[in-house]
Amino acid sequence: MKVALVHDWLITFGGAERVLEQILKLYPNADIFTLYDFLPDEDRGFLKNKKITTSFLQKFPFAKKKYRSYLPLMPLAIEQFDLSEYDLIISNSYAVAKGVITGPDQLHIAYVQSPIRYAWDLMFQYFNEDDMTVGPGRWLARMILHYIRIWDLRTAFGVDKFLGNSSFIVRRIRKVYGRHATVMHPPVDVSTFKLYLEKEDFYLTASRMVPYKKIGLIVKAFTRMPDKKLIVIGDGPCYEKTKSKATSNVKMLGYQPTSILRRYMQRARAFVFAAEEDFGIIPIEAQACGTPVIAYGKGGIRDTVIENKTGLFFEKQEADSIIDAVERFERKGDYDPVKIRLNAERFSNERFLRQFKSFVDSALEEHMESIKYIPQKTAFVHDRVKIPNVSIEKETVRKLVLK
Repeated sequence: MKVALVHDWLITFGGAERVLEQILKLYPNADIFTLYDFLPDEDRGFLKNKKITTSFLQKFPFAKKKYRSYLPLMPLAIEQFDLSEYDLIISNSYAVAKGVITGPDQLHIAYVQSPIRYAWDLMFQYFNEDDMTVGPGRWLARMILHYIRIWDLRTAFGVDKFLGNSSFIVRRIRKVYGRHATVMHPPVDVSTFKLYLEKEDFYLTASRMVPYKKIGLIVKAFTRMPDKKLIVIGDGPCYEKTKSKATSNVKMLGYQPTSILRRYMQRARAFVFAAEEDFGIIPIEAQACGTPVIAYGKGGIRDTVIENKTGLFFEKQEADSIIDAVERFERKGDYDPVKIRLNAERFSNERFLRQFKSFVDSALEEHMESIKYIPQKTAFVHDRVKIPNVSIEKETVRKLVLK
């Protein structure tokens, strides 16, 4: 069986690349197709020096840094991959990877991190955050995204089986594509995050500092709780703006290596998470350390945090809502680190490998049954029309047609 893995792009080693890494363990001989490959050498180990087939966009000017700018050409680019010789196609998609062209005898399984966020229900949020609510750029962007939505919906018909990375994404797939999807939580390397029972008197948040992560909102909430200490780890476009608003009880450490992040995760009283994520890996890593999570209660986090057992939720992305959640957390105060760790282990790499292989094997069996050739008697017209057990003169047929 020939297997093709289709990935949107290889730029950084993030959540989608962790999924690709585990799938490659199941199908080490699979060929990889992606729009761009600019993955740094230090992150390429999981690819095992495999040959990567890239699209024509790879050679476009400034593609390494401005790869998203070529969004209008991505549907065309992904459709140029010739996958006709493959039996099984697995696309790992959060943009256009699921749009590859496949035939009726090929099985296409799409693991969807999310339908294209900025083209569907999050379009207005992206526009507001990127200051695109006024001017000609707004209308050009809307025209492009209108075209992207039409293409994205059309390509959903080329997928045989959908997998979504959370219940939230499964609902989005049903809303956007009108298709059933199975929940398959992504792999999290919980084994590298060790349980730590002794917690200290500080809260932690960590993320790349981009608008939708809402780190600034968490900092704002803690500036109004001067008796509570917050550690902030991460860097990004919003770092300086957020730092300028921090008070003395908020310590901003910027980017830190994973070893330092793990140390703070292990000792934190709780991890605070204010983003609406499709899944959210970092809250699971915190739980793997035995650290409870205080989180905004929308998105994939509902699959990973058990309220009042491994953490709790706040209802609005507002400072008042975070403050209320912290106060409720402190009143409760009896979270068991061991039980929190056990919850995190539900999302291990080993669990993903077992479930993914089982799903694909079952889908392959069903697919092979559906394409089996079953010889049947052929009805045809010559001098006589022949149908099983029936023989009708040609002239009789002609009269029936004329009537």
